[in-house]
Amino acid sequence: MSHPVHRVRAFKIVGPYCLRIEFADGLLRTIDFRPVLEGELYGPLRDLSVFNAVSLDREVHTLLWPNGADFDPATLHDWPVHEAEMAALAKRWAASASSSERAS
Repeated sequence: MSHPVHRVRAFKIVGPYCLRIEFADGLLRTIDFRPVLEGELYGPLRDLSVFNAVSLDREVHTLLWPNGADFDPATLHDWPVHEAEMAALAKRWAASASSSERAS
């Protein structure tokens, strides 16, 4: 079974934690990443200066942040399908971090 390979062509910061992403197939999608910025990998992106340091990885055709955080380009392309699941994961990551901090 084959599935389409999505590639990020370009992006623009359009607001705090919001990017407009252009894909190779011509789709334009604006994503507000705030609901998913939790956990060890994505939590550091809550620092707006870190979030705004996003770049386009030309080798794998996706967004990449200096701390190594990235998203599968297919997830970004089909964000409305994945958004609720990603936000739910972020809530679990935040709860796990809170539990760890209380245990320390």
